[in-house]
Amino acid sequence: MAKTVIQQVAPGSPAQRAGVQVGETLVSINGHPIRDVLDYKFYGYDPQLKLELQAGDKVRSLHLRKDVGEDLGLEFETYLMDRARHCANQCIFCFVDQMPPGMRETLYFKDDDARLSFLMGNYITMTNLSKRERQRICDLHISPINISVHATDPEVRRLMLGNRRAGECMEIMGAFAQAGIVMNCQIVACPGINDGPVLQKSLEDLAALYPQVKSVSVVPVGLTRHRAGLHPLRPYTQAEARQLVEQVEGFAQRCLDTHGSRIFWCSDEFYLQAGLPLPEDEYFEEYTQLENGVGMLRLLETEWKGACLTAPEELHPRPVSLATGVAAAPFLREMIDRGAASCHTNLEYQIYPIVNHFFGETITVAGLITGGDLIDQLQGKPLGEELLIAQNMLRHGETVFLDDVSLEQVSQALGVPVRSVPQDGFELFDAMFGL
Repeated sequence: MAKTVIQQVAPGSPAQRAGVQVGETLVSINGHPIRDVLDYKFYGYDPQLKLELQAGDKVRSLHLRKDVGEDLGLEFETYLMDRARHCANQCIFCFVDQMPPGMRETLYFKDDDARLSFLMGNYITMTNLSKRERQRICDLHISPINISVHATDPEVRRLMLGNRRAGECMEIMGAFAQAGIVMNCQIVACPGINDGPVLQKSLEDLAALYPQVKSVSVVPVGLTRHRAGLHPLRPYTQAEARQLVEQVEGFAQRCLDTHGSRIFWCSDEFYLQAGLPLPEDEYFEEYTQLENGVGMLRLLETEWKGACLTAPEELHPRPVSLATGVAAAPFLREMIDRGAASCHTNLEYQIYPIVNHFFGETITVAGLITGGDLIDQLQGKPLGEELLIAQNMLRHGETVFLDDVSLEQVSQALGVPVRSVPQDGFELFDAMFGL
């Protein structure tokens, strides 16, 4: 029970008012054993609770009242009250396996934890779920959860995940659907493996579970130059990417006609690889798959237009620069120029597409640009008063790039302030004008 030992009790919280003490073990809530954060949050939701607490050999019970959904105010050794579940797969496209050596240890950890899927939005493969854990997801109605499907064909999925249990995917998802669990899914497309007819089967199988399968993103495999000894994979050609996008769009239109939702979307990266224009704003419906890069650029443009239309009459442009991935640079330049013209101002700016030498030139997205590449490619370039970068280049909640170079080090090396900007058109407008 050590994992549920209480480390802190928040001042003024329901737990403190009830007399819960640091060092006690939370054994149960309303008679339900507490094993991890899901039990704690689910059984602690109600307004009237009976807690069973243990300190040494002594066990006591106490009652407390609180608002519905209000947190008890307890903190444990870890957020999960347990260790994160390690991935049991050997996926042929795994990005962690393509990391260069010598990076910080946390970047090599592969989680595959249903609790993190529900609480943090992480994607799971379900290959390490026991029958008891599957049942708990249904019983507690842990929803929505995010699932890495990749292929519904059992043999293809076993090959892609390198796990004999991977073929149980549709059986498990069917049980979740019956229990009313909402699922958002992802397909990492690999040329010649899970596209074409295999992809068509996946689209049809997942559409049959609508509305419990709410959305599915199809993203291209990301391949670094650190693939020695791994399964042979290659990037999509422009013609192949176009064919796949057209296949997904065609099926999505059928789903829209039948179900009222497209269900399936390709990521922006696929459109850029295919040389196709991004769909308009309304195409993406609720932008459910934004975190997988689906509609991210279109939403940014929509927000940018809104910022330009509502801009103050007197704007004072300043010289700035933007660093981004090779793939999105042309789109951003066109977006900024159109917006600036609409509010009758001349922006003095430079966009620098950063070639990814750290991971390899086939990696063209902004989120994987490193501090070292920024320094190497921007030293001596005209950067204006400030360099703007996408916030997702940095480790979440920190000011460090993937190569452990800090934002401050980049700023010192380039001789200008460097500002990380959230993925938001209004924020980008304010940053460019120094508002």
